[in-house]
Amino acid sequence: MQRKYERRHSRWYEVLLLGLGIHVLLGLPLVILLPSLERWGWEFWLYLPDVRSNTIIAVGLAFMASALTLRRLGTYPGTQLAAYILPTVSVAFLIAVALLFFTREGYTRQVLFGGYLTSLVWFYLGYFIGRRYRKLKLALVPFGNTKRLLGTERIDLRMLEEPDLHGIRFDGVVADLRAEDLPPEWEKFLATCTLCHIPVYHIRQIHESLSGRVQIDSLSENEFGSLLPSLMYLRFKRLVDTVGALLLLPVLLPIMLVTAVIIKLDSPGPVFFMQPRVGYRARPFLMFKFRSMYHDMSGEDFTISEDDPRITRVGKVIRKYRIDELPQIFNILKGEMSFIGPRPESASLSEWYEEDVPFFSYRHVVRPGITGWAQVEQGYAAEVQGMTKKLQYDFYYIKHVSLWLDVLITLKTVRILFTGFGAR
Repeated sequence: MQRKYERRHSRWYEVLLLGLGIHVLLGLPLVILLPSLERWGWEFWLYLPDVRSNTIIAVGLAFMASALTLRRLGTYPGTQLAAYILPTVSVAFLIAVALLFFTREGYTRQVLFGGYLTSLVWFYLGYFIGRRYRKLKLALVPFGNTKRLLGTERIDLRMLEEPDLHGIRFDGVVADLRAEDLPPEWEKFLATCTLCHIPVYHIRQIHESLSGRVQIDSLSENEFGSLLPSLMYLRFKRLVDTVGALLLLPVLLPIMLVTAVIIKLDSPGPVFFMQPRVGYRARPFLMFKFRSMYHDMSGEDFTISEDDPRITRVGKVIRKYRIDELPQIFNILKGEMSFIGPRPESASLSEWYEEDVPFFSYRHVVRPGITGWAQVEQGYAAEVQGMTKKLQYDFYYIKHVSLWLDVLITLKTVRILFTGFGAR
């Protein structure tokens, strides 16, 4: 008789309570009603002029956008969701206010701000109450390389001693599907789990989701097709880059002007530094940066260390907070770069890496970026060992490139601007 297993959170009431639908169904009326009742009084819905309806629609759309964004961000590795609730909700409501302002539609600031505060309280409560239920519980099949996952704190991992779940409900089962010593009874067990709608994951899938990296040494020729990004999204991304650069240019020009003056006063030499880099489809281009090193000192094409004597006093500050990267907005307008993507390397370093790092040139399948997944997760790396790890992050980005991953990288980059993480 075939055994039956049950997946964790698969019962109808669990699906209902933990799903996005109920989250919106309960939260949306709350963030609309509480501030509306406080400002307009009971039965405000009986009289809805444009000012009221515009405000209610703006609050509702901002709340739903926040809920969807936070749900998607939580699927990426290393995401501390609590750290992104405030910026996500803030950006969503700021966009709503901007749309109302530029379309010259009337709205009530008190209700909009009340909806913003209520949304923050709702999402933080939902996070802390549901945190223990969101932690994955996975069963490990004790063959092959599955033991290397033990010690991971972000998920509940339990090594099986025999091919049976013993009535415990798991989110999935992890196995090394390439293990040569996997017995027939364990293969039957994995088939039974699949028939019971319990996902069976290859260890590499779980390792990739936990680390945010694609292991290069485990790739085969047949798997490079899965790393090809969506051409439709890349075209959309290029449009967003162009529009975003045009909108940011008037804001950044005064900052760039002040930076240029300070650099000129700090040390002799040109304000800008233009270096040949290898970009999209391995095409060379000149990348613009503010000069952060002394003009008359020679050395390697890359930064040796954080205490590199070639870096000026002003250079240390503008590198820490990425101000030296601002001129690259012109590279974006020229179509040579994107806001988000693998960091472009110099021509000399690219030649070196291609000799020692397998598949290095594959990172040129997307436009290089001012910031990227490797930068927010690892920081900068120049040595080959660090570059191999960085390439694994780049491959993860190429494989999973999407609007949500770009949003997460943007939020992480904002954090870096305030902490200086990874600056070099």
